[in-house]
Amino acid sequence: MLKVGLTHVSTLAVEQSNTALALGSGDLPVFATPAMTALMENAAMLAVAGELQDAESTVGSMLNISHSKPSPLGEQISATAELIEIDGRKLTFRVSAFDSCGVIGEGTHIRYVVNREKFMSKIK
Repeated sequence: MLKVGLTHVSTLAVEQSNTALALGSGDLPVFATPAMTALMENAAMLAVAGELQDAESTVGSMLNISHSKPSPLGEQISATAELIEIDGRKLTFRVSAFDSCGVIGEGTHIRYVVNREKFMSKIK
């Protein structure tokens, strides 16, 4: 059952493949904002995944985040998502990302609960 307070932490290491240079979001070999965004979305998705019906999933709809500090190659990054509001199918999460020195990013993320088959049928 979905309820406010569900949380999850997703982690990864900064590697060449998730730097701003590799992803094209910048020209420096530091953790990329798109990679941080994906890690935050992953944490939010997994925070509620175990509470959904088999035919359901969640899809990201909106991110309002800041990326306030660079993280170098080899650094461990953790993203935390906490479900803070449920409005029908709309789920709002507080998200934050950390490295060994502290917060590197934070904000809010909105996901919607969808029926997998119905959602995928819209691709045609």
